[in-house]
Amino acid sequence: MRAALAALTLLTAAGADYLVRPPAEKTALTAEGGEVTLGNGLLRRTWLVKPDCATVGYDNLITGEALIRGVKPEARLTLDGVERAVGGLEGQPDYAYLRRDWIGLLAAGPGAIHCTGYEPAEIRPTMEWKRVRHAPAAAWPPKGAGVVFHYDSGDGIRVDVHYEMYDGIPALSKWLVVSNSGARAVRVNRFASEILAVVEQDSAVDAATPPPAALHVESDYSFHGMDARTANRTTVWLPDPDYATQVNYERKSPVLLESRPPLGPNVLLQPGAKLETFRTYELAFDSTDRERNGLAQRRLYRTVAPWALENPILMHVRQSDPETVKRAIDQCAEVGFEMVILSFGSRFNAENEDPAYLAQLKALAGYGRLKGVELGGYSLLASRKISEETDVIHPRTGKPGGAIFGNSPCLVSRWGEEYFRKLYKLFETTGFAVLEHDGSYPGDVCASTRHPGHEGLEDSQWRQWEKIRDFYRWCRGRGIYLNVPDWYFLNGSSKTGMGYRETNWSLPRERQFILARQNIYDGTWTKTPSMGWMFVPLTQYHGGGEAATLEPLKDHLDAYEQHLAQNLGFGVQACYRGPRLFDSKETKAVVKRWVDFYKQHREILESDVIHLRRPDGRDWDGLLHVNPRAKERGLAFLFNPLAKPVQRKVRLPLYYTGLTDTASVSVNGCRAQTQRLGRDYAIETAVTIPANGRIYIVVQAK
Repeated sequence: MRAALAALTLLTAAGADYLVRPPAEKTALTAEGGEVTLGNGLLRRTWLVKPDCATVGYDNLITGEALIRGVKPEARLTLDGVERAVGGLEGQPDYAYLRRDWIGLLAAGPGAIHCTGYEPAEIRPTMEWKRVRHAPAAAWPPKGAGVVFHYDSGDGIRVDVHYEMYDGIPALSKWLVVSNSGARAVRVNRFASEILAVVEQDSAVDAATPPPAALHVESDYSFHGMDARTANRTTVWLPDPDYATQVNYERKSPVLLESRPPLGPNVLLQPGAKLETFRTYELAFDSTDRERNGLAQRRLYRTVAPWALENPILMHVRQSDPETVKRAIDQCAEVGFEMVILSFGSRFNAENEDPAYLAQLKALAGYGRLKGVELGGYSLLASRKISEETDVIHPRTGKPGGAIFGNSPCLVSRWGEEYFRKLYKLFETTGFAVLEHDGSYPGDVCASTRHPGHEGLEDSQWRQWEKIRDFYRWCRGRGIYLNVPDWYFLNGSSKTGMGYRETNWSLPRERQFILARQNIYDGTWTKTPSMGWMFVPLTQYHGGGEAATLEPLKDHLDAYEQHLAQNLGFGVQACYRGPRLFDSKETKAVVKRWVDFYKQHREILESDVIHLRRPDGRDWDGLLHVNPRAKERGLAFLFNPLAKPVQRKVRLPLYYTGLTDTASVSVNGCRAQTQRLGRDYAIETAVTIPANGRIYIVVQAK
């Protein structure tokens, strides 16, 4: 296993592997010799405070390598159309590397906003997290330490540059707070909250190189994507004009990292007002191994967005009349499901303010609570047409249309203001505990000058993002579970799509299984199992007729059980969409057996996965859950798509279980056998997987 072997080489550099055992060293802020350092034994960032504040060191302490090769401004602001650097130093002789003896030669930029001092800062939560459902233990806010550097423009603008670093992970976050203490309003046209001259990872003479792999960067200003990469709107890799000695012939290697919004914010800052930017999160990789880097990224989300670990077992009920909803709640309670969502197409209307309707929903939510089942519903936001006055206006045509989803309402139009008022009222009035928010804000811009919540095009994206951010954070503070098919984890969402094509659920049942396992296999490289939802079409979805669906459930019990086994066995929750969960005693028994299995092994099944073999329909496939802090250190789930049994020696890499010498291994709950780990921390286990069947293997400490 490449990840294990790569990790072994790191132990001498930084002690124990942080992905296996929590490091003893905590984050600390220190000052010595005119330099300020924030470090946690894994990552270190160092600033020179005089003649101006600038990052002069940014080091991966696991590998011992520098992450930056030069000094840049700490941030950049455009105020009333004038661009100004925030801190930074000038005069570096060569931007290929940064020698310690050069630092004393650097000078403050004459046009910069200069640093006036710094102070330690406690880590504060980005939002309230009301814990009302099961989730693995996680500290909130994260443990660690912070620092804030103060800058003064001399004409009423103050800039506070905040940093937080977290215990036990080579990661930090950064953001700005811009304050206006002057007598006149100032417009913040643009900002870049992070600027780094990053060390390049290859040497391309003839073509610009891809972004470096040594640093993962994302922000909470993310939308229109089901993974961090596609939803990333703020991380920009640019050529560095100061880097004259790079080998790229045209000097266009993308090795200058900036974190900035694609548009705006163009906010008019009134006297006494403040603007707080989005947060940029930076994670240092210590390997080029895909699995190890994925584990690091998943650790980041477990640290800064722990609500994403909530993983309720949920049903999508297709009708919203009281009789159907109560029956669904009763069935969920009988088999151990934990949540009911009034699905799309159920005639549930989140925007209906009729008092009698809200009272009916409140009664249903109360009925669910008595049964231990949470209730909520579906609402479509962005991907629909409302009206000429409400929809986002295309900047080129001056008309609606041409948005990301064709037509979309502006979130800060009058309609948008009313829509969110109705949602706040829905949850305050009914006690609903979950929102499936489809077509969430995808980043559309709006050129209207008539909407009350924004001035025009330049501030339209920023103001709409603020609207959705504030609502999601409010939901998180009330314990409302958020199913959102976009990357809003850093602002309170708990789940997005694992990765799927909707029409695949209209294919014949036997084809759905492998495609679903491929979705899970591919989706869990950077998501934890709890962060992605799957789908099970109990009734017809889009099309496909009888061949694609499971109803009557008792007539397709093998197929139903296969869906249950592979979702719950991989620790992934699916939207079981239909009018009921069971239609016979036999069906009920199957559903309850797999729910019981999941709850029995919940701790390990909600842990991270190691990818064993991707489904291809030609041989076995499977995943291995690992957790060095759990009683069950590992649980592998293996599937056989063939019409005949397969006998294999399956290799299980156990490095990330924390086991070092021996392991107690049990197949399908049978008597455990002791096996000795190889020098690569792996074992080989002989297994027989039945035709079109599956097995599970539990690994514990001896």
